[in-house]
Amino acid sequence: MSGTIIKAARNTPHAPQDLGPYTQSVAFSHYNNIAAQLPVDPRTGKLVSGDIQAQARQCLTNIQAIVESIGHVMDDMVKVTLFLKNMGDLEAVNAVYREFFPRNLPTRTVLAVAGLPLGAAIQMDALLSNGEGTFPQAPCPLIKLARNSCRAPADPLSTHTVAFSHYNNIGAQLPVDAATGQLVAGGIQEQAAQCLRNIKNVLESIDVPFDDIVKVTVYLTSLADQGAVDEVYRTFFPDSAIARAVAYLPARSVVSATALPLGARVQMDAVISHGDGTPPQLVEDRHNLVIRARNTDQAPRSPLHSQSVAFSHYNHIAGQLPIDMATGKVLTGCIKEQTAQCLGHIKTIVESIGHVMDDIVKVNIQLKNIEDLDAVNAIYTKYFPSYLPARTVIGVSELPAGALIQMDAVMSNAESTPPQV
Repeated sequence: MSGTIIKAARNTPHAPQDLGPYTQSVAFSHYNNIAAQLPVDPRTGKLVSGDIQAQARQCLTNIQAIVESIGHVMDDMVKVTLFLKNMGDLEAVNAVYREFFPRNLPTRTVLAVAGLPLGAAIQMDALLSNGEGTFPQAPCPLIKLARNSCRAPADPLSTHTVAFSHYNNIGAQLPVDAATGQLVAGGIQEQAAQCLRNIKNVLESIDVPFDDIVKVTVYLTSLADQGAVDEVYRTFFPDSAIARAVAYLPARSVVSATALPLGARVQMDAVISHGDGTPPQLVEDRHNLVIRARNTDQAPRSPLHSQSVAFSHYNHIAGQLPIDMATGKVLTGCIKEQTAQCLGHIKTIVESIGHVMDDIVKVNIQLKNIEDLDAVNAIYTKYFPSYLPARTVIGVSELPAGALIQMDAVMSNAESTPPQV
């Protein structure tokens, strides 16, 4: 890795520790990645007793403890993701959520999953602004820009888009027609198109091109719908003549959910490049700050996404399945072998762009069987023997091609993309 910006990995005893091989908070440049927080009391190391509201409050209390331990406040939050075991709990969770975000709402993604570590009913992770940057950057009072569009469905607990520094985060978009506030009529293709249309409307409302997207996450309640969703997805990417000329595609992950809000079959969120930055940064020509998408033939390639998309000081790695490069199919083997295959692909991609695994700041893991987590950790620590990134682990009801595991990652990118250095 080139560049001199230093990753800041930190833990506090005021939030749960020793629940797995991860760091509670990993900052790099102007963002801070907070590992998924379970409803665990840090004093006992056990799940809190009580109902879903008690568990939700503990998750948010743990996040707040991490945030405050590094000199920040909850209003610095850019994005929160809620993982629920039961979507029917969302209304009760929202009542608690309002207590922690009474004013400045971050973007938000909500989904129900098949399982969570320790048998928890809820888990949350977060992305925090980091105006002071990491050494040797000088602290800068950057302004967080939270904006909504009348052309996308309103959510009383989420802002459509929150920009900070050179990134913009779009809250999960459901297939809801903004004019009616209802799910669109039709099947999975109509729902997928509405999700993407909502994202595009949000971006156009802040004068950002659709092809400035660097990563999309697609949440499906049935992976049998993926082929139909992909047909629609192809009609949105690439969007512009410039992007088509270079066949640009953002990174992507597809995640299985047991349920989505409003009974939707699909939802999508996105990470966007933000070349103009937030004040008081100087405005850059959006097409002068380069989005760098790269692929290597040594890891599985996809016609629907780039393996790695770098912009400014971050690099986004698409979801990796345990594909055997010799056969092009999911590796036959146990969870440990499949875990090693996923991590091997990530390592191959990382090294193909001149980085090392210690440059990773966040890893997301989806497991077919949450009970496999200890076996996964045994392999995981071989790839991260010292510098542990933040991490989120969920159990899912299914993975493509019968896989047992999938992983994606966010990596620091100190060399940045041109014209930054």
